[in-house]
Amino acid sequence: MRAFLAVFILCAAFLALVATARAEDPIDTTRAMIEAQIKAFLNDDVDAAYSYAAPGIKAIYPDKNVFFAMVKKSYEPVYHPGNYAFGRSRSIDNGAMIYHEVLISGRDGKDWTAIYQIARQPDGSYKINGVHIVPNTESKGI
Repeated sequence: MRAFLAVFILCAAFLALVATARAEDPIDTTRAMIEAQIKAFLNDDVDAAYSYAAPGIKAIYPDKNVFFAMVKKSYEPVYHPGNYAFGRSRSIDNGAMIYHEVLISGRDGKDWTAIYQIARQPDGSYKINGVHIVPNTESKGI
């Protein structure tokens, strides 16, 4: 009976360790951050959307309202997507830099691909370091 209890405790500890490691996966963490920023844009929540920007972006746009206006003007598919889904992701240098491909259907019916560059900060958190959007001209539709 004691052996069974010891094996049970070891298995439970292992599962907890695996769950913790999975929860801290940089791909999952940064994907959730992108989704949170998109939701902030959809809700016109300037403070929340700006909070995900990396220090380099904040240096270019020190005023959160100017940042928000820039996103509205130049990144409309990201600002108010019709639908979106994550494509490929890549972790560079053991999670120091993460790239996410986000496939977006704009509200105007056009398809876009957004490539997010996420940088790990000195404190271990992640921030969005830039987004490059391109029209998806190869979409075949459904």
